[in-house]
Amino acid sequence: MTASQHTIAGTVLTMPVQIRKANQHMAMFSVDADAAQRMIDYSGLRVCRYLPGRAIVILMLMHYIDGDLGRYHEFGTSVMVNPPGSNASGPRALGSAGAFIHHLPVDQAFTLEAGTKIWGYPKVMADFTIREGRQFGFDCSVDGQLVVGMEFRRGLPIRLTPRQQAQRTYSYRDGVTRETSFEHTLDGVRNRFGGVRIWLGDHPYSKELASLGLPKRAMLNSSVEHVQMTFGDAQEIS
Repeated sequence: MTASQHTIAGTVLTMPVQIRKANQHMAMFSVDADAAQRMIDYSGLRVCRYLPGRAIVILMLMHYIDGDLGRYHEFGTSVMVNPPGSNASGPRALGSAGAFIHHLPVDQAFTLEAGTKIWGYPKVMADFTIREGRQFGFDCSVDGQLVVGMEFRRGLPIRLTPRQQAQRTYSYRDGVTRETSFEHTLDGVRNRFGGVRIWLGDHPYSKELASLGLPKRAMLNSSVEHVQMTFGDAQEIS
């Protein structure tokens, strides 16, 4: 079978897209499931209610260092959702859940075009301020307005998930919901319960995060020193 190709800004990308090196900082929050559902109702997907009345939202900063889409920062807001047609609930439902990508600001034009055209991700241009040191931190701003700022206390080298994983994300754009499968390998993983400070700005994205009850204590924060990823084509599901 011939691999599919996409032309982005004059560059031909042959699928699957390869990310050879990236690092990651992630925080997981337990939020009101009805509030999360209202936020993503437009997608046609249903949030995964891992506990009665509760859903999981993940805020993640990725720094892509070497890959087919170039070098860039990306901030994501994702909600854990059931596969289409599933009404599963309870802790075990998370095993089959995927991540619906609701916000995805980036700081480079090439990945913005690729992300929107190939996968239907909600990428917009943003500015990032990164703070290295004893505590990693960042600010993300869109159109000159602060969206979110976060600081992460360093975790311990405790692995809670397999080193190699196959997962899927969901996106919605131009009236179409899409599913994208990907594989990733994680090395240099550190985890910590809580350990996150978060603050919100005045951007409309900030108000959506506030509707979920943020800022609040994180369930978990995780950092990964070396991420490798492989993304296939998106599949339309509705």
